[in-house]
Amino acid sequence: MLRNLVIKIIARPVQYWAKWYFKKPRAYNYKQIRGTVLPGVFYPHFTISTKLLLHFLELKNLEGKSFLELGCGTGLISVLAAQKGALVTSSDINPKAIENVRLNTLNNQVELRAIESNLFEKLQGEQFDFIIINPPYYPKEAKSRAEEAWFCGPNFEYFHKLFSGLGNHILSSSKVYMILSEDCQLEKIQAIAKQNNFIFKLELQTKKWGEKNYIFSINKPI
Repeated sequence: MLRNLVIKIIARPVQYWAKWYFKKPRAYNYKQIRGTVLPGVFYPHFTISTKLLLHFLELKNLEGKSFLELGCGTGLISVLAAQKGALVTSSDINPKAIENVRLNTLNNQVELRAIESNLFEKLQGEQFDFIIINPPYYPKEAKSRAEEAWFCGPNFEYFHKLFSGLGNHILSSSKVYMILSEDCQLEKIQAIAKQNNFIFKLELQTKKWGEKNYIFSINKPI
């Protein structure tokens, strides 16, 4: 595909430029949300996923709902949920991300709980009405906490651990949403979900800058 060829050509120069650009904090705003992106945290500027999730969740009734942003990065999704009245927990394996969430909490004058956790490890016994996941999906070994926002392990270890633990943290009425790109190995991720008795349902599909993005709900079969 032409798009894949273009990505291959420009990927390395863009990576070097992004590494330089995000050596210092950068602003990222969405409507009423005033965000800061700290160095070492997933930057939403050149991907559509964060903005698409923000738009998607604006239409949801979150008042009084328990809400988990799993792998929160900057925590902008969590800020929006808190603004909409949810009882928010933000978790991330990267301690820099937890620092970033707390900063954006102060920037936007909302309250939430931020926890450094490898997926559900420090959330034992907790269940949530909403779980939002913007996962790493490139099958490569991460060499740093920052890279864990992009790479899921050479054998998709992230997804095996995610789906093996997810059932312990949802109710029959819970809503679980995951955003993925056509650039990921979607069939492989869905197969791992199926092994753990989860199915994907497409909720939203969009295309921008030549890339298709999907928001799926994740459910147990009835």
